[in-house]
Amino acid sequence: MSNEFDIKQAAVVGAGTMGRGIVISLASAGIEVLWLDANAQMVTAGLKMAAETWAHQVVKGRISEEQAEQNLARIQAVDSYAALADVDLVIEAVYENLELKQEIFRLLDGTLKPGAILASNTSALDIDAIAAVTRRPEQVVGLHFFSPAHIMKLLEIVRGAQTSPAVLAQATLLGQRLGKVAVVAGNCRGFIGNRMLKTYADEARKMLLEGAQPQQVDGALQAFGFAMGPFRMYDVVGVDLEWRARQLAGQGMDSPLVQVDNALCDLERFGQKAGRGYYRYAEGSREAGHDPEVDALIERIASNLGYHRRAIDDREIVERSLLALVNEGAKILEENIAASSHDIDLVYLNGYGFPAAVGGPMSWADAQGLASIRQRLEDLQQKLGEHWKPAALIAERVAAGKGFADVEGRA
Repeated sequence: MSNEFDIKQAAVVGAGTMGRGIVISLASAGIEVLWLDANAQMVTAGLKMAAETWAHQVVKGRISEEQAEQNLARIQAVDSYAALADVDLVIEAVYENLELKQEIFRLLDGTLKPGAILASNTSALDIDAIAAVTRRPEQVVGLHFFSPAHIMKLLEIVRGAQTSPAVLAQATLLGQRLGKVAVVAGNCRGFIGNRMLKTYADEARKMLLEGAQPQQVDGALQAFGFAMGPFRMYDVVGVDLEWRARQLAGQGMDSPLVQVDNALCDLERFGQKAGRGYYRYAEGSREAGHDPEVDALIERIASNLGYHRRAIDDREIVERSLLALVNEGAKILEENIAASSHDIDLVYLNGYGFPAAVGGPMSWADAQGLASIRQRLEDLQQKLGEHWKPAALIAERVAAGKGFADVEGRA
């Protein structure tokens, strides 16, 4: 492959949680990094955190003192876009706001050398809308790291409509250099992982309103083998993350499905960091304790929304959660957002805590038999509505007598 996009020096714009993890990943892989944030104090705090991270690794015997010093020496704080002019790659890692990202990409496009790759660490936004403000859309790519970025294995590489094959190849090589499991995804809301997560989380929220409780949903999915259930996950990442994003976007606050989240945030129950979220946490503990106040809150909201709550068993929880993932995964394959069902499984195994022993949601579906999957989806469609309609690809696979694993090379 040509070295036209060889990455020797990179830059990161943004020194929040994601920016810090990305900088640590790059420097640990031997790549020189220039670091810029509108607030210089954020970079100073980020450098301190990086130093502490490597010092901890020295204590654990994972790296030597000399390696820690070399890693830190690879990072240079800068105070202007002009200082980034000669880098080979820049990764923008600011918060999820399209206008802000577009503004940054205009600046980067006007400043960086013609051969530089411009990447966004967006987790859901339209990569083509970001590329459109530049004069080099073929050199714009999504690099969706997972938090914490220096620890999580998954890297979703998002190809825009015009991203060149050479840039995609270089992004994949970078993923390998960083020790990541890199999966190429097409451009759509949420890409592969977060698009599927939305259907899964929505189903969990519906089951709360219909009659389940958070610890029951989490318990059933953890018993199946998930690292953690959806409500425990929200507590860990912060219940307020999506709530603030909804407020920022000025939309989505009225959806029945987020009313429990909204109410928790109104009570400043932001999750583990606040000591209270869907669960209650003792001072300095990560142990999630059942909180009857949350059960009462859910019952009140469900009643106000007109739900007649019923008993929901663990089997239904697991069934609806998995089938939501599988049906959305089938649509992702159908739309060429993923190249193969194996790529979808890699995303779920490495970024979302899906049980490794099961092999991923699409492997699970193939093992069940797609005729059975289609029947179960049709049963749910009859009982619970049209959003359960089986993806067209499922019928196509059943007719061919094949599974998802045979769908290759569509992307």
